[in-house]
Formats: sequence, structure tokens, C-alpha cells
Amino acid sequence: MSRRPYVVGNWKMHKTVAESEAFVQALLPRVAAAGGVDFGVCPPFLSLQPVVDSARGSQLTVFAQNMHAADKGAFTGEVSAPMLADVDVHGVLLGHSERRQYFGETDEALREKVPKALDAGLVPMLCVGETGDERKGGRTEDVVAGQLRGGLEDVAAERLAEVVVAYEPVWAIGTGDTATPEQAQEAIAFIRGVLADLGADAEAVRILYGGSVKVDNLEELMALPDVDGALVGGASLEPEAFAEMVSIAERGA
Repeated sequence: MSRRPYVVGNWKMHKTVAESEAFVQALLPRVAAAGGVDFGVCPPFLSLQPVVDSARGSQLTVFAQNMHAADKGAFTGEVSAPMLADVDVHGVLLGHSERRQYFGETDEALREKVPKALDAGLVPMLCVGETGDERKGGRTEDVVAGQLRGGLEDVAAERLAEVVVAYEPVWAIGTGDTATPEQAQEAIAFIRGVLADLGADAEAVRILYGGSVKVDNLEELMALPDVDGALVGGASLEPEAFAEMVSIAERGA
């Protein structure tokens, strides 16, 4: 099966509303001719609506960086799936390593969030990955399998192909250390196997690599048989570089 490549930029806590809108205006002419590839961005919450509006009529998809599992309630500072759907957000990033590390995100919480996102019509992008110590200890597969099974436990098998998975080795995020092609391929092929064990049409699931992705290494990553794209951090903040990465992914399709 030929899976359509996906390149998604996670802006994290960067860009004001004006800066977000300027990015979209600079990006869209550069990717207007892109075909055979999907691309999106994850702006901060305040920029979601402006970016959605700026991207209307284009191929650019917009993801939120997080959401709460409840539809509404006394959860100060949180945003729900129906709220995101109401502003026409395409999807939501879930379980990013920074959410796990700094904000106590657990597999139990994700078990509720992933199906809630699907029910709201959002595309969940579930992030999984091991720390440096876990890799050194030979626990990569146990950790990644546990995160996948925990986050996807309450998703019906026939809906698993609607989830995008991002493998992001924590030791590579923001460090400049990218997993070797062999490490990335091995981990992502393993993820595809776990998804098959869960009953998914695993060959239909798009699995992205994340962790110090940039223009200089994306082509090598896209050449790997099980890598379907990239979740890009800091290198996605400039429209010129992000447009080049979309082009690289398109050529590698």
C-alpha cells in the first residue's frame, strides 16, 4: 500500500497570532503546487483560529498541541475536543514527550483522549518514544509498545488506521541527535507490528519520525520503507525551511 507522506510542524510555545498569520501567508505560495503529500502545523492555542482562517482553501492542515478528554467541565486552562472541532481544527497532537515529561501526561489519560478526538472528527497524532536511559537499557520496544497499547486500548480496531503515530525518541528531541536510519526504521517497523497485533490495518497507518528533523536529514529518513513523514520541531518555524521539507517529502513519495 502506498501511504501518502505527511510533514507536520510543531511550533510548541512559539509565534504570536500576527507571526502565525505571517507564516501561513509566506508558506502557502511556496507549497501551492505540492501534490501527493500532506502537510500541517501545530500552532499555540491562541493562533489556532487565525491559522485555520488563513489556511482555508489550501492544503495546509492545522493541529492543536493538546486537548482534555472531557467535553466540558471545571478544568481551568484546558480545551476540549468539541471546542477544537468548532473552530475547524483538523487534528490534535497527543502524548508529545514534553507533555509526558513536564505536565504528567499518562497513558491512562491518552486512553481517554484518543477515542474522544476521533469521536469529535479530529485526527489524533499519538506520540510515542523512549528516553536515552530506556534505550541504553534495552527497553525501547517495551516502552513504545506500552505507550501504543495504553493510548489505543479503547480505540476500535477498524478505526486505528485513522490515527497518525509519531515515533519521537526523547533523546533526539531538540538535541541535534537524530536517530540513525537503521534505528528509525527498526523502531517504526516495530510500531507497525504492534498496530497489527492490535487489529489495525497496519499497512494503512501513517507513522512519522520526530526528533531533530531538518532539511539536511529528511531525505534520508523519507527513503526508509516504514517512515511516512516527519513531525518537525524547531526547523518548522521558518516558512522557507518548512516548504523545502514539504518538497523533499513529495519527492520521496
